Formats: sequence, structure tokens, C-alpha cells
Amino acid sequence: MQNLLKIVVAGPVGAGKTTFVKTISEIEVVATERRPTDETADMKAGTTVAMDYGRITLGDDMWVQIYGTPGQKRFDFMWEVLMEGAHGYVLLVPAHLPSSIREAKEIHGFLQQNSDIPFVIGITHEDHEEAWSLEDIQSVLGDWDSAYTYISVNANHKQEVAQALLALVQNLAQEPQLDAA
Repeated sequence: MQNLLKIVVAGPVGAGKTTFVKTISEIEVVATERRPTDETADMKAGTTVAMDYGRITLGDDMWVQIYGTPGQKRFDFMWEVLMEGAHGYVLLVPAHLPSSIREAKEIHGFLQQNSDIPFVIGITHEDHEEAWSLEDIQSVLGDWDSAYTYISVNANHKQEVAQALLALVQNLAQEPQLDAA
């Protein structure tokens, strides 16, 4: 019998979701990147319009499917679609984009409203000279439970991406209702 975990990677534009999935996936990532036609074009050449999909194998009988969401609000219908059947999610928050920190709060609110699954908060782009401190980010995100797991993640570094996923899997292990899909 194989066990399957579905993990969603969410966050605003520029948080590193596509890079996160590409960094850890052992298969070629299915990506739906297109040239942006709005203000996102000022930030980057491509943006996810539906999802990114990757997979990793943990042992002989455990797979982790990883789905990256689009960050633009106009594609928020995909957030709900991708969260269907998810066991947990990683919320990526870009420390170097203050307005995106507020967007991350809105995305988190949407995800929590539509599901009650474990998550971790990955802070990205902390090495940027304009990056906000964790304390400043937490103040924008609001009075979240101090038990929430915050982790520093450079989406280009496989070890850090793996640590974020491991932190989420540890949170999942504490959930009594975790069922194999």
C-alpha cells in the first residue's frame, strides 16, 4: 500500500513558490507559467496562472505531491481547487516585499477559512537588503498563535526547502486524523 501526501505551497507573487517546487521535485515540474500582463510584469518575466506540480518519494511507500498555487488574486479560484484534499500547506512570505506580506495574510485567511489543515510559514528573501525582520513580518500578519511554525526558507536551496517540508510533516504527524489518500 502506498501513502500519499498532498502539500500545497501558497503565497503572494514573488514569494518563491515555483522555485520551491522546482528545487525539491524529483520529477520534471509541471508548470503553468505565462508572461504577466499586469503589474507583475515589473517584478518578473513569468507568473504561475494555474499551478506548479512536483513530487518527491519518501521511502518505498510514501509519496509527497507538491502543488504551487498562483499568487495573483485574479487566480484565487485555483487556491480552492488546489486545497481540495490537501493534508497541509506551506505559506511563503517574501520578507523583501512589504505589500506582499499583507497579501500573504489575506491568502492565509482564505486558506484557513476553506480548510482546517496544518501549515508552516516560510519566510523567503531574508537575504535581500530591504528585507523586514521576522518580528516586523509577524506584526503585519497579526496576532497569530505563537505555536505556529515559522521557518526561514531560501527556495533555491534544497536543504532549506526540505526543512520546511519536514517541519510541515512533523505538524501533520501530530494530527490524529491524518489518513493516507
